[in-house]
Amino acid sequence: MVSEFPPSAVKEIVREVAGLLKERKETVSIAETAAGGIISASLLATPGASGFYKGGLTLYTLESRIAFAGWSQENIKGYKGPTPEIVSGLAENVRKTLGSTYTICESGTAGPTGGQTKNRTPGYVALAVSSDRGTYTRELDTGLGGDREKNMVTFAVEALKLLHDVITGDAKL
Repeated sequence: MVSEFPPSAVKEIVREVAGLLKERKETVSIAETAAGGIISASLLATPGASGFYKGGLTLYTLESRIAFAGWSQENIKGYKGPTPEIVSGLAENVRKTLGSTYTICESGTAGPTGGQTKNRTPGYVALAVSSDRGTYTRELDTGLGGDREKNMVTFAVEALKLLHDVITGDAKL
């Protein structure tokens, strides 16, 4: 049996974003890591998604970033966890490849374990939305500690909020 899907915390922001994309005849693609596909699946659960959803990637491993997101071994050598620069680059690459109006990218530490640096602490997420006006970023800590599932859902919600703000002109470069 499937529990509620999309998760209740995601439903409203997905409805708002999908409505804006449909109204403006714009498209979105997704490059998600720690959210594990929640963003894409939630958008695809929306009737009419084929009119605005261009595609998505779940780039959970560094190897998948080489295979599908333009990374090289050099990127992996210098990798120290998720950052606004990392998600910006992934979003820009996927947007160019899929030809969407916007690309959302998130990368974070869902937990329950993490590391010692800020960006490796459970609940940390770096977000980016690439558009023809530039690439917008945000960083945040969910405050949920090592609750993996709640962090994943919150990462998805916050990524969709950033997209909403970019579409409506409320985001700052």
